[in-house]
Amino acid sequence: MQRDTFVVRQSFLQWLHKRSNPGLIVNLCFLIVLVFSTLLTWREVVVLEEAYISSQRNHLETVASSLDRQLQNSVDRMLLFRQGIRDAIQMPLAFDVLQNAVSRFNTVRKQPTWQIAVDKKRTLPINGVSDAFVEKTTLLNRDPDRISHEISAALEVGYLLRLASTRAQTESRATYVSRAGFFLSTDTPDLAGDITSRYYHLVTQPWFTQQSERNNRARAVRWFISTPSSWTGEERTIAASVPIYFDHYWYGVVAMDFALSTMQRLLADATEDRTEGEYQLYDTRLNMIATSDRSEKPVNHFDERETAQIAQAIENDTGGGIRLGSRFVSWERLNHFDGVVLRIHTLHEGVQDDFGSISIVLALMWALFTAMLLISWLVIRRMVSNMYTLQHSLQWQAWHDPLTRLNNRGALFDRAKLLSETCRQQSLPFSVIQIDLDNFKSINDRFGHQAGDKVLSHTAGLIASTLRKNDVAGRVGGEEFCIVLPGLGLEEARGVAERIRCRINSKEILVKKSMTLRISASLGVSSAQENENYDFEQLQSVADARLYNAKQGGRNRVVWHDHDKK
Repeated sequence: MQRDTFVVRQSFLQWLHKRSNPGLIVNLCFLIVLVFSTLLTWREVVVLEEAYISSQRNHLETVASSLDRQLQNSVDRMLLFRQGIRDAIQMPLAFDVLQNAVSRFNTVRKQPTWQIAVDKKRTLPINGVSDAFVEKTTLLNRDPDRISHEISAALEVGYLLRLASTRAQTESRATYVSRAGFFLSTDTPDLAGDITSRYYHLVTQPWFTQQSERNNRARAVRWFISTPSSWTGEERTIAASVPIYFDHYWYGVVAMDFALSTMQRLLADATEDRTEGEYQLYDTRLNMIATSDRSEKPVNHFDERETAQIAQAIENDTGGGIRLGSRFVSWERLNHFDGVVLRIHTLHEGVQDDFGSISIVLALMWALFTAMLLISWLVIRRMVSNMYTLQHSLQWQAWHDPLTRLNNRGALFDRAKLLSETCRQQSLPFSVIQIDLDNFKSINDRFGHQAGDKVLSHTAGLIASTLRKNDVAGRVGGEEFCIVLPGLGLEEARGVAERIRCRINSKEILVKKSMTLRISASLGVSSAQENENYDFEQLQSVADARLYNAKQGGRNRVVWHDHDKK
């Protein structure tokens, strides 16, 4: 209780000392007025910003929902194809035409390329490669126990693919690619060209290779940007794909291709009534797929730093907004597309609407008030600042050691005597620690006085960081330091000394380029409670004698009792 009272009293005295500073009073008054004016203005800005962000998000959510609805039908059809293939594999139809097709496969499976067609007007033909081609890679596998059911299932689903291709409004192609060396595709019902090259192109696409059990354990729909091929033209496409698994076996992949022009049209339809801001559609790697900008002016591009900021923001949330310079970018993830829609609203567009006008008025009012307040503060502050600058500088130099920034010997003794008298009057413990660096002269001799100064400065920093607020430390000699611990007894002071010794010994100091040095210190501790003697000079003398014992006992140790051998 007495120790807490001492700490409170010291803090109160320090507060009174600071309160008597006119410069501090001027600054405090200025800050109070500025803070209150800023808070009032900021409150209005926050309300306005929340309304603006909510408006941007509402616009973007409407566009994202519209775009999602347009893609949902295609994704649902692709999932229907997957379920149809799985059902057909599980329970193949016992039609003669299907059994004949399977029998025909067994006669052509060794040919370099082959095609099996049941009725080209009703179902898609199967285009395949030889057994030898399939055996060349571990990704492909023509399982003899499963191939007949898969051939039959593919012909059945070929009817659905043919039917869907005649009614498709968004996707440009639907494909089933099997690991067993064949494929069906809505854009090749009468394929007579190089089936091998076509099949190789399909099975090397990311939308196929990334659907293995290791890469897609959830067996979910995945989206990729496909590379162009000679038969699809030079335009890239967006491919959605889903794997076919049955009885823990990967049969193949169902995929749908969407032309970039189609995605552009879908985005344009979704943003038809949205005239403010530009909308952009990106994949998960932030490759731009489409933009709503219909003018000839350049679209809003992002540099690498801005792209990284957007990617980090998108990773943490499904929707939100971020400021990039003079642009506000809001985003919303799509449910049926592995990508994100961005809305870019520029400062010019923002200033022209109601939010911008109100923001400008608020900013001008706050700036005018702050300017008047700042001028007043400068006039008053300058009147008192010069008077205290020189005084504080001289006072600091008189009380502190310039190298270590600790108290010098005179200041330490004055403050220590006052603290010891206060502790004596209040019957509080009072302890002293004397510190001396080990083998310091050898450091100066080996590395020079500049290195020695670094060691002293570093040691002073370690000492200061270990002490409490009301403790006092000072440099009393070349490499000697003294610490005054009001309110601490001998055992507690010994603990402080041990912590200081460990910290000094555990740190390496860079004394020269690529050269570090580890130092140690010897410490002596004394306390007023040992002999009920609060005389600081005598306590320091006892601590110094124990410091000498620590040196004699091997250095790098703390001695806190006349008979202690540690």
